[in-house]
Amino acid sequence: MENKRVIIIGAGPAGLTVAYQLLKNTGIKPIILEESEFVGGISRTVVYKNNRMDLGGHRFFTKNGQVMGIWEKLMPIQGSPSMDDISLGREFNWSPSGPNPETEDKVFLLRNRVSRIFYLRKFFNYPISLSIETFANMGFVRTLKAGIGYFASTIHKRKEKSLEDFYINRFGKPLYEMFFEDYTEKVWGVHPSKIAPDWGTQRIKGLSLFKVVMSFLMKPFTPSSKRETSLIEEFCYPKLGPGQLWGAMADEITKMGGEIVFQTSVNKLSFTNGEVVKLQALSKGGEIVTYSAETLFSSMPIKDLVNAMGDVPPEEVSQVASRLPYRDFITVGLLLNKLLIKNKTKLKTISNIVPDCWIYIQERDVKLGRIQIFNNWSPYLVERPVETVWIGLEYFCNEGDEKWNMENEDFINYAINELQKIGIIHKEDVLDSTIIKVKKAYPGYFGSYKNFGSVKNYLNSLDNLYCIGRNGQHRYNNMDHSMLTAIEAVNCYCNNIKSKDTIWNMNTEEAYHETKSN
Repeated sequence: MENKRVIIIGAGPAGLTVAYQLLKNTGIKPIILEESEFVGGISRTVVYKNNRMDLGGHRFFTKNGQVMGIWEKLMPIQGSPSMDDISLGREFNWSPSGPNPETEDKVFLLRNRVSRIFYLRKFFNYPISLSIETFANMGFVRTLKAGIGYFASTIHKRKEKSLEDFYINRFGKPLYEMFFEDYTEKVWGVHPSKIAPDWGTQRIKGLSLFKVVMSFLMKPFTPSSKRETSLIEEFCYPKLGPGQLWGAMADEITKMGGEIVFQTSVNKLSFTNGEVVKLQALSKGGEIVTYSAETLFSSMPIKDLVNAMGDVPPEEVSQVASRLPYRDFITVGLLLNKLLIKNKTKLKTISNIVPDCWIYIQERDVKLGRIQIFNNWSPYLVERPVETVWIGLEYFCNEGDEKWNMENEDFINYAINELQKIGIIHKEDVLDSTIIKVKKAYPGYFGSYKNFGSVKNYLNSLDNLYCIGRNGQHRYNNMDHSMLTAIEAVNCYCNNIKSKDTIWNMNTEEAYHETKSN
């Protein structure tokens, strides 16, 4: 193909993948305009005093062979044990020709997925399992209610008008109230009864109490590629965090002739005959820069994209887009001498800390949503992984609310006090701390989202605009889903396919969740 002016907004997984695919398969040399000074979006890695933070936690797992192929080309799977593998005598099915993580940085580690729920000051498996430990932690009365509630849900199915209906149909009302209701409201800031069921359809489509039980019983006979995504127990992870992989992709893009312009935010689009022809962007220094565009791939938040169109969209589209909800995100990084919670599992860890990657905090008396233990993602994220524990405390908020506006030092102290309150740490064991805030981390499925179809239809009517990725489609995509929207968008563009349905349908079809594609 001839060298055309293709503009990509956003250097997250979707935007980078568009550029990578275009450069690999065509003669086009695209320009990526990135608002921040980083690549990877929320999948970037933050470095603080030689300790690395993964914002939100990113498991590299996919059932799509093309996505896995791209990942492995950029980050080969380890061929020998890592530091913690050696110390713990742990073995995986390592790649015979893979790199040694002890001597090379560009390597995918193989990791065990361990996530639990912290509720009633006790640990419960995630997803919930029908184990003796679960029954003991819940107590007889709660267990009895949960059982009755689940069987009632199998007899009487609710019409799924909300996320609350979605959960109750799959787990019963008592389990929903114990393990889903409050946590969901922490994440989104609204009650699950006011959230569209679409979130559950995307994120835990095949998961239910029945599926959890059957997965446990059939586990010895079922390959991992056939298991529900939420139940996968092993995943890949870049040695130095998720941003390492996206940095490697960005390096390949620039080597092949692509361009990434950082700290440049698009604030105006110009149209001719129903097509985008120009973009106006504001550079770091406050300079207004204009770019001509033959084609535009956008992963910027739809709310901002439509606003940049000015008076062009119909009034209904502009109104719906302007009110689309998002949830913002705060992570507090804490470097600790130790945790108070003990490892009572059979899983071995460095310094015998709890083995969890994530701990979901269901306690009602704190606002803390989730804890990441970075030592367990990769020991190479932590400067001193034997002597210290490096954790991330995740809070969900709205830009401009009380939590968002709190002074950094005050918020860090607030987070430390919450963690001490529920018995996870002593504040005296905190060695250092930092705080990171992320805007528009999670697109919401409530409010004006119920009328999102009008926005989607309008954007699809613009022939030379392709909306990709999590914020570009206002869909709660995983990294591989975002990459697949990009891959499909490039396919539509290169083959002059007018319909964009296949781009938007990514992560909505049952086949993706149940089978592995090549």
